[in-house]
Amino acid sequence: MDAHMTELKRTQLYNLHVSLQGKIVPFAGYEMPVQYAAGILKEHLHTRANAGLFDISHMGQVVLEGGADILKQIEKIMPGDFQELKPGEIRYSFLLNEQGGVMDDLMVTRPLHADEQNSVFIIINAACKDDDFAHMKKQLPHIKATMLNDRALLALQGPKAAEVLGRFCAAPTKLKFMQADKFTIKDVGLCYISRSGYTGEDGFEISVPNATVEKFASDLLAQAEVMPIGLGARDSLRLEAGLCLYGHELDTMTTPVEGNLVWAIGKRRRSEGGFIGAATIQQQLKDGVSRKRVGIRPDGRALAREQTEVVDSAGKHIGIITSGGFGPSVDGPVCMGYVESTFAKVGTSVFLVVRGKPLPAKVVTLPFAPHRYMKG
Repeated sequence: MDAHMTELKRTQLYNLHVSLQGKIVPFAGYEMPVQYAAGILKEHLHTRANAGLFDISHMGQVVLEGGADILKQIEKIMPGDFQELKPGEIRYSFLLNEQGGVMDDLMVTRPLHADEQNSVFIIINAACKDDDFAHMKKQLPHIKATMLNDRALLALQGPKAAEVLGRFCAAPTKLKFMQADKFTIKDVGLCYISRSGYTGEDGFEISVPNATVEKFASDLLAQAEVMPIGLGARDSLRLEAGLCLYGHELDTMTTPVEGNLVWAIGKRRRSEGGFIGAATIQQQLKDGVSRKRVGIRPDGRALAREQTEVVDSAGKHIGIITSGGFGPSVDGPVCMGYVESTFAKVGTSVFLVVRGKPLPAKVVTLPFAPHRYMKG
């Protein structure tokens, strides 16, 4: 284990995690904290009630630069309608393979300022970032791609996030959900800040220079409302919010149509196509799919983890759980997974095979915990 750990990368906040008694585990090629002294349950509930600070520096930050048609260019490799994206707005999208399978899900920002309109800023998943970067450069050979290795990434999430961030820089608190801009924070430097996150709560993702991120993170944690949050609570928060995790709900064998993510494919793109994997996506939109991602609530208290089999009343296999566990905010077990489309309707009864025993459950509406994004 020690030999394996030495091969892993560390973010700029590794020493801070250790000083905060973070339990360090391997994750996506990095040594990351799964929890701190308070534990996953308290970290989860604290984020829902106050503000949680997450180190997400393992994720990739990429700038693509091209000509005035940069938004049209990236539509070749992603199915979003980026040409209608306004300056300062963010869009959730995917890199797809030729079969329409998801290579990664990502966030694309069109910069706000006039002198940056020939570029886009993209956040990609840690485990995929090297492959994503190579794919972008191969498919868009006339566009300059830069990985921002000199920057760390923080997520400040929860209903008190804006109040806390406002003590350091008031301007970002005027952003609305899925908007972004550049801001200079005293003693921190130039930060790229978006009003976004992956917890279902209001909050911000903050790209910070490596040189100042440890002090800034410490200053944020010094605020009474803020607690450090590890990967464990990050996972339970996103699961309650009904949000996909790459490698679980999404992979190269799963399309956005199967994943119930058609809303992330622009209407114009659904009809026009023109992106990698479009033929499969358009065929599925026309003919339907054999399986769909759904939310499932077990009737009892038993937890159904990833890879739990889903069966019908006769014991026939109809699906699989891709994420499952205890939802602290809803005080009970929650799951997401894929079931045959005939069983995907909300209210449908299914059974989860836990320790060899089929336990009753129902297909439910996602999310399990309501989203509280700042849209107004």
